[in-house]
Amino acid sequence: MRLATPTRSLLLVLIIAFLVVLFVNLNTESHHPRLRSIPLPYVYKFLDSSNEPLREPLDSPTTHDTETPVPLTHSEAHVHEFTLLELAPGVITETTIPVGAHVHGFTVFDHLYVRNGTFYVVTSDVSSFPPRRNLIGRPVEMDKDFEPTDEDLQFIDPLTASQVLGDHAVRISGFSVIIYDHSQFMNHFYHWWGEIILGAWRVYSKLAGTENEPACLPFPTRFLIPMIEASKWRDHSGVSGPLMRGAFPEASIEKSTHWQDLIKLNSTFVFDRSMIIHRGIAGRHPFGSRWFKMIGGTMNLTVADDFWEPVRQSLVQNSLGYIPKIDDSKGVVLPPLNEERKTPVVTYISRQGGGRRLIHEDHLGLVKVLRELESDGICEVNVAMMERMSMKEQIAAAARSTIIVGVHGNGLTHQLWMQPSLRSAVFEIWYPPSYVWDYEMLARNMGHKHYGVWNDTFITFPKGTYYEGVKIVEGFHSNSIPVYMAVKVHI
Repeated sequence: MRLATPTRSLLLVLIIAFLVVLFVNLNTESHHPRLRSIPLPYVYKFLDSSNEPLREPLDSPTTHDTETPVPLTHSEAHVHEFTLLELAPGVITETTIPVGAHVHGFTVFDHLYVRNGTFYVVTSDVSSFPPRRNLIGRPVEMDKDFEPTDEDLQFIDPLTASQVLGDHAVRISGFSVIIYDHSQFMNHFYHWWGEIILGAWRVYSKLAGTENEPACLPFPTRFLIPMIEASKWRDHSGVSGPLMRGAFPEASIEKSTHWQDLIKLNSTFVFDRSMIIHRGIAGRHPFGSRWFKMIGGTMNLTVADDFWEPVRQSLVQNSLGYIPKIDDSKGVVLPPLNEERKTPVVTYISRQGGGRRLIHEDHLGLVKVLRELESDGICEVNVAMMERMSMKEQIAAAARSTIIVGVHGNGLTHQLWMQPSLRSAVFEIWYPPSYVWDYEMLARNMGHKHYGVWNDTFITFPKGTYYEGVKIVEGFHSNSIPVYMAVKVHI
């Protein structure tokens, strides 16, 4: 059956009814959870002078339902400004290393340029910079030739820079930490946190409190790992990644795909501030051959004793919700107000479930004497097997401790979260008479006293004195490491 053609009056009625329904819907808040409008609380605008973002509230929770929001114009809705820097002679900004923040393999740059995967130091005085071979290396395995080439980094004169870089560069703001290295040692808890991150922060801390720099330095904006795919930088225990998110929650971690994206754009970028890190180059420092540690050279930089505190406190607070305080007179790390503690906490990190471990009877004996100390009211004892604990529990175990005891191994890296004090200490047990620097160097950076334990012998070195060399004997990685109960007396 053919439908009748609607009359003009009927069409007019339908149009009016549609408009009434539309008007009511637009001016009545829906109570359906999937249809309720959600206001955007902030619009980000940039100051013309500094390009720093300002958050401006559009609506307050108390007025949103009663006041009519002012719509953004087209120009206001597109407030992001993309900063292009001119590279013409006489205009281009030269690259600098601020306040000498450099040791082999760890270098801070202001205005470092990159194009097609190659870094460019723009300078009218190349002699004011360390040799290229002390700044960067090829990102290859340690047993390969990592001598840098022009594909890695070049020095160019500001008068001719535009011939290489073009007439403009895209600004990458903030502080970018660039780990220009192979994954060979990267995917290991100690090597990542105890060398790469600790070393980077020590060198970066050279800037703290200097002219034009705040005493509390801004955290990195991003970590860039150009040669690493996906999760290959992460340790097999899954510890490094969560700790990075806890310590640097606002920083992105960009891998090889990000780097390739920059290359494909065939554009020049300039980092406001950056740091290039390379393990092989770090080993070229004279202290590298003395201690055989990536961060050996960083120990030659004078920084504040508490330089690590911003990172430690950030991780502890973000993970636990508070930062434990210390009663230095008793060596007691004070818990939150709802707990009581009158004695220091000794945490024994047990490796009895792993390969390198104590003789079983010696492990039991060590636990026994520690419990005796606890019974005598001298300390509180915590026996921790980190691999069986949640990430939060691992951080809490270290943060509430005054003394950490354990066989040489990854777990001792957690001393990075232990509160430094006059009584904080690390007892590291080796197969005698081995001696390696991994965790002593961490203790020196943290301000903890370090004791090497050779069965019934204790060895320690005051500030400014050191064990000569490195010694690894047969049995170092064994499952029968001895320890005599004399550890009780020292604790």
